[in-house]
Formats: sequence, C-alpha cells, structure tokens
Amino acid sequence: MVVLDGKDDSPSQPSAVVRFFKRIDQLHQHYLDRATPYTTGRWVFFACVSVAYLLRVYFLQGWYIVTYALGIYLLNLFIAFLTPKIDPAVMDDSDEDGPSLPTKSNEEFRPFMRRLPEFKFWYSAAKAVVIGMICTFFDALNIPVFWPILVMYFIILFTITMKRQIRHMIKYRYLPFSHGKAKYKGKEDSGKVVSH
Repeated sequence: MVVLDGKDDSPSQPSAVVRFFKRIDQLHQHYLDRATPYTTGRWVFFACVSVAYLLRVYFLQGWYIVTYALGIYLLNLFIAFLTPKIDPAVMDDSDEDGPSLPTKSNEEFRPFMRRLPEFKFWYSAAKAVVIGMICTFFDALNIPVFWPILVMYFIILFTITMKRQIRHMIKYRYLPFSHGKAKYKGKEDSGKVVSH
C-alpha cells in the first residue's frame, strides 16, 4: 500500500456508473442463460425481428447498403454454422491423429461439432439484425444505391458459397443437421436397485 499526502491508494469501491453497467451486464447474461434451452422460441424471436427489419426497410425505401452488409454477415454466420469445428480438408493435409469425422461405416461414431454452435449463431444473428435496425434510424447510413445490383450480387454470392459448402459436405460425407439421423439409446433404467 502506497501512502501519498496522508491518503492511501488502495482500491476503493467501484463508482456508481461501473456498478450500473456491471448490473446491466449481469441481467443481460441472466436472460441469455434462461433463453438457452428454448431453441424454437429464440428462432421465432429472430424471425419476428428480421421481419420487422425488412418491413422497415421496405416501407422507408432505403438503407440497402446496411441490408446488404447484414445479408453478407448472416451468410458468413450460416456457413460457419454448417462447417465442422475440425475441418476434414485441413486434417487431410496433416498427418495428425486428432479427432475427425468418420469416413467409413465401420469407424467410430463421432457427433457433428459445429465451428459456430447454434446458440452463438442465433445470438450473433439476432444482435446483427438489431444493430441493422438501429442503423436505419440514421440518415447518414442511407447511401443511395441501385438496389437490384446488390440483390443480384448477393444471390450470386449465396449460390457460389452454398455450392462450395455442399460440395465440401458431399466430399467429406457429413450432414450438419441431426434431423433424420439414426438415434441410438443405451439401456433403459428400470429403477431397480440390485444388491449383492
């Protein structure tokens, strides 16, 4: 402890502003934690916010650059969501014995682990749409542009990117969705206690 002019420089209580923002951060994390198990509800919320954003852009007839940037960002998130955490294309180049996706029917089952987990995908996408909505309140971000060219460019970019991703999925034989996959169960617990 250093004493200067009769006063000590020991850490004091955080200011009211710091405590306020810390409390806001705690509440934010609390509600995120509570929303985690409700996958359908979270995606319904995302759909509602997205529709509200698109209606705002449609009726205001502007902010096409913001919408285009939002679309590119959401496409990047979606590609990360579809990609395995450990890319088999990278693993082919190295001789490491790390975890990989099974490529033969007799190999051990390994669950599909995403590069971007579902919750982080939802959270980043919802946050991006909300930020896009906030951007529509600033006229400085309403840059005049011929929007059909942006739409055409986005469709071309989406098609090329998804074609490459689908080829990657076919080449390394993985399916990033669990719907339609076989589900294996262990022994059922009968509840009986066996004593020796």
